[in-house]
Amino acid sequence: MKKIIIYTDGGSRGNPGPGAIGVVFCNEKGEILKKYSEYLGEITNNEAEYEAIIFALKKFKQLFGKKLAKNSEIEIRSDSELVIKQLNGEYKILDPKLQKLFITLWNLKLDFKKIKLKLIPREKNKLADKLVNQILNKKSQ
Repeated sequence: MKKIIIYTDGGSRGNPGPGAIGVVFCNEKGEILKKYSEYLGEITNNEAEYEAIIFALKKFKQLFGKKLAKNSEIEIRSDSELVIKQLNGEYKILDPKLQKLFITLWNLKLDFKKIKLKLIPREKNKLADKLVNQILNKKSQ
């Protein structure tokens, strides 16, 4: 396994409000390997965006093991400017809840050879966004 691309999205209806995540694992050719969504409960949008990346890294280790994590290149793609720029050290993290999530994520990153965090336009993150909305729609019925 050379490179895994993981699309992540998190959202909440209201801010805070009912929240969910969507995560899509693809190979380097862009072919979908796995898709996940999960309901989070009462959460802010930014917290949900962090939770989506945390979920993705934990799920990678679950699926492929710690040994493969140490030897794989992971590219996380998200449309959350705040989260990607915080994780890349461009923005300060002032919210205590986000600081805690940042530390969790930072510690998870230590188990991987290389993680690239890439900001993408919302239109290129449609499947992960769709997964978030599907689960939120189900919960609101």
